[in-house]
Amino acid sequence: MNIIKNLHLVLLFALLFSCKNEEKVAQPPNVLMICVDDLNDWIGVMGGHPNAITPNMDKLASRGVLFTNAHCQAPICGPSRASIMTGLRPSTTGIYGQIADANIRGASEITNDIVFLPEYFKNNGYHTMGKGKIFHEFAPEGVFDEAAGREKGFGPKPTKRMKWDRKGTSTDWGAFPETDAEMPDYRTANWAVEKLQDDYDKPFFLTAGFLRPHVPWHVPQKWFDMHPISEIKTPPYKKDDLDDVPAIASAVHEMPMMPSTDWAIESGEWKSIVQSYLASVTFVDHYIGEVLTALENSKYKNNTIVILWSDHGYHLGEKGRFAKHGLWQEATNAPLIISVPNGGKPMKRMEAVEMLDIYPTLLDLCGLPANDFNEGKSLRPLIENKQKKKDYFAITSYGRNNHAVVSDQFRYIQYEDKTEEFYDHEIDKNEWINKVDDPFYLKKINKLKLALPDINTIRSKNTKNKGVNPYFIKKYTKQPNKTQ
Repeated sequence: MNIIKNLHLVLLFALLFSCKNEEKVAQPPNVLMICVDDLNDWIGVMGGHPNAITPNMDKLASRGVLFTNAHCQAPICGPSRASIMTGLRPSTTGIYGQIADANIRGASEITNDIVFLPEYFKNNGYHTMGKGKIFHEFAPEGVFDEAAGREKGFGPKPTKRMKWDRKGTSTDWGAFPETDAEMPDYRTANWAVEKLQDDYDKPFFLTAGFLRPHVPWHVPQKWFDMHPISEIKTPPYKKDDLDDVPAIASAVHEMPMMPSTDWAIESGEWKSIVQSYLASVTFVDHYIGEVLTALENSKYKNNTIVILWSDHGYHLGEKGRFAKHGLWQEATNAPLIISVPNGGKPMKRMEAVEMLDIYPTLLDLCGLPANDFNEGKSLRPLIENKQKKKDYFAITSYGRNNHAVVSDQFRYIQYEDKTEEFYDHEIDKNEWINKVDDPFYLKKINKLKLALPDINTIRSKNTKNKGVNPYFIKKYTKQPNKTQ
C-alpha cells in the first residue's frame, strides 16, 4: 500500500515539475504592425501641431517607446516602403522613385534574392497577414499567408474636385464622403479587429496599412467638426526662406502640381488645408484605436509587440510648399512607436534613428536570426535603455546622390553637384538659416559627411521614376545599371 502511495506521489511531483517547466518555455511574441501613409509629426505626443487630436497614438506612445527623431530613407511612398521592407537603403538598391512591388526583386543586382520583412517572419514560423497600404501597392505574391490586398486608389472622391484641380496630383481637401463606412481605412480596421479575434497555432505577424492622411484630404464632416476653422493655426513660414540655399535645392524640391504657400495665403485656403489634414489624422487615429482596443481585449495582449510607423512626413506650408518630396525636416521626420509587452518604463528617445531600423529591430525583439542583408540597426538597446552614449545618424535620399544626414541636433544636405545645406536645430528648428559656410560648424559638417552612403546605385529599367521631381527623371532614366 505504501509502495502504491509513494508511486502516486512520485507521479504527482513529476507532473507538477513538467507543467512548471512548460510554463517557463517562452512563447515567441506576436507582431502587430500599423503603417500610416504621409503622417508627419502632427500627433499630440510629438507636439508637431497645437491642434492635433490623436488620443490613440498618444496612448500607444505612453505604453512604449516613441522615437521623436525618426526619419524615412526616401521622402516618397514607393522607395520609402521598399527600403523598410527590404532593409536596404535606396542608394543601395537604386530604388529612388515609385516602383511596382513585383519589380523590387530585380531592381538592382543586390535585390535579386531579397527576403521581405513579413516574408522573413513567414519563413521563420510565423503566420503572416496583411491588408491595406503596406508596400506601395500592396505586396509581392507570397509575402503573406493571408493577403487581403489593398483597395485601389485613396478612397471615394466627389464627382468634381472641391478645391484643387491641377494635373499630376490627387491633392484636394474638404469634407467627403458622408460616412466612415465608405472609407477603405474603415474596412482595414474591421479586418484587423476580426483577425485579432481568431485562433492561431503559431505566432502571428499582422499588418494593417492605413491610407489617411494621404491626399486627397477627404474624410466625413464629423472629423472636421473636431477642428473648428476658427481655432486652426498655420505652421511657421518665412517668405525668403530659400534665398540662402543652392540653386539645385530649389530645382530638386520644386513641385509645380502642388499648391504653394503663397497661393494658399492669397486664396485664403491655408487654414482649410491644415484643417483637412488634421481631420484626416484624427480620423485615422480613431481607426488605429479600434485595432489597438481589439488587441487589448484579446488573449494576445500580453504577448504582442506593437509597432506604428509612417513612410515619411509632409510639408503643410513650411518651406513654401504642400508636399512630401524633400530633404528638409518636415518631409523626412515621421512617427515611430514601438510597444513591447512588459517592456519597462515608457520613454521618448531623441536619437536620430531610421525607418530602415524597423526590420532588424523586430527580428531582435522576436528572437529571430539576424538577416545579414539588413543595413539598419536594431533599436532594442534604446528600447531597453541599455545603450551607452553614442552618435546616431539618419540618412534620407531623394534621387541619386542627393542625401540628408541628421543627428540629434544637426541636418546636413549634400546634392549631386556637391552643393550643401546645414542647419542647427538647437537655434533654428525651422531650418531657415543655412549655416554651411559658417566656420564654427566645420567639424560638425565634416563628421556628418562621413555618414553619407558609399554606394549610389543607378536605377535599373524596372525602377520607374514616377513621383520623383522631373529634374531626376531627365537625369536618371537613360543610365545603365551600375554603381559608383
